[in-house]
Amino acid sequence: MGAIQLIRHGQASWGAADYDQLSDLGVRQGAWLGASWEASGFAPTWSVAGSMKRHAQTAVAAIDAIDGDLYDVDAGWDEYDHLALTGHLDPATRPQDPREFQAELDGALTGWVAGAAGAGETFDQFSGRVLSAFDDAVGEAGSGRHVAVFTSGGPIALVTSHLLVGDASLFITLNRVVVNASVTTAIVGRGGTRLLAFNEHTHLPRDQVTFR
Repeated sequence: MGAIQLIRHGQASWGAADYDQLSDLGVRQGAWLGASWEASGFAPTWSVAGSMKRHAQTAVAAIDAIDGDLYDVDAGWDEYDHLALTGHLDPATRPQDPREFQAELDGALTGWVAGAAGAGETFDQFSGRVLSAFDDAVGEAGSGRHVAVFTSGGPIALVTSHLLVGDASLFITLNRVVVNASVTTAIVGRGGTRLLAFNEHTHLPRDQVTFR
């Protein structure tokens, strides 16, 4: 039996011109994950990250803690463009309250999932590339192998929804609650690919848990 760990990136730079840059806390969150790996003797057999800066920075912070090997890059694990979907490409227009922004995002995602025009990429295109990347990860998760995927909340929510109910109907609900630097685990075996754990984050100090 093999396993896949889907890891959300650490906290990004909310409200800054470059959201894709991890905050100082985000870097520490990635390092705490790596420290938990080191403490348990875990090391991924194969690692892959999306092509975004925050994915790479989280991967480096975690893998450095275990003196691990380099990771591959697969843009199939990239996040949807949440700023373009909500019309807040200009930092000055973004709500400062993350809850207010989340409400706007949920509304935009509802339309996007239903087929409304989005920011270049349709929801079907997003789903297709993420699920294709997940299939590649499943192929790497042979018997006794452990795959680490550094990605974002959207791809994790999409994959988890498909593992639970076979479609994207839980995507928006799950997307709301994915914690920064959390781990969602799927197991791969003769019975197929099944969800083992969602959004595990006990490696983070309780007062350092963030959602955005």
